[in-house]
Amino acid sequence: MSGLLNIGFGNVVAEEKVVAVINSDSAPMRRYREEARQSGSLVDATQGRKTRSVIVTASGHVVLSAIAVETISQRWKEKDASAGG
Repeated sequence: MSGLLNIGFGNVVAEEKVVAVINSDSAPMRRYREEARQSGSLVDATQGRKTRSVIVTASGHVVLSAIAVETISQRWKEKDASAGG
């Protein structure tokens, strides 16, 4: 069974589908985000707030989150520690 990772504001992604969690500030990430938007594979989970991280999934979808990379990483580590893994 897949674990779910909280990416903010009640939004979650399947942990096993996450390939990368990347800071959104660089120009290459902005271009990547725009390419995903044009191809229809962008999921905006920011609830209208500033994008702070970009989550890339195994299916090629790009998920935008208003939560910082460090925060998402910490949540993932805490969840793994509490699950005994």
